[in-house]
Amino acid sequence: MPYSALGLGIAGLIPFIAMPLAYQLNLLSISESATYFVQYSAVLLSFFGGVHWWDAISNQRYDKQMYIAMLPTIVGWLCLVFASDVKVLGVLSISYVAVLLYDKFTLSLPKDQIVSYIGLRMGLTTVAVISHAWMILILS
Repeated sequence: MPYSALGLGIAGLIPFIAMPLAYQLNLLSISESATYFVQYSAVLLSFFGGVHWWDAISNQRYDKQMYIAMLPTIVGWLCLVFASDVKVLGVLSISYVAVLLYDKFTLSLPKDQIVSYIGLRMGLTTVAVISHAWMILILS
C-alpha cells in the first residue's frame, strides 16, 4: 500500500475526530458539530461506492456490483435528508462496516493488494465507527 494512501486515509479521519472534539471544547455548538459530522460522513460513504463503480467498469463486471455501487450514495443522501435524527449516525456507522465487508468479498484486486487495502480500511473504519459512537454519546 503506498504511503500516500495511508497518509490520505489518516487525514480523512480528521473531521471524524475534530467535530465531536470541537463541540467538547466549546468551539462549535452541538447542532453545528453534528451537522458537519453527518455531512462529512455521508460524503465519504458515497466515495466508497465509487470504488465499486470503478471496479465493475474496469473489470467489465456489469452485474449487480454496478448497482450496489450506488447504495452508499443513496444511503448517504438519505442520511443528509434525515440528519436531525440521531439514528442517522447509527445508519452511517453500520453502512461503513457493511461496505467494508462488501469490499472484502467483491473487489477484483490481486491478493496482496486486497489484503493491504482491507487492512487499511479496517483500521480507518474502526476509527470512523468509534467516532460515530462518540457523536451518538454526545447527542444522547
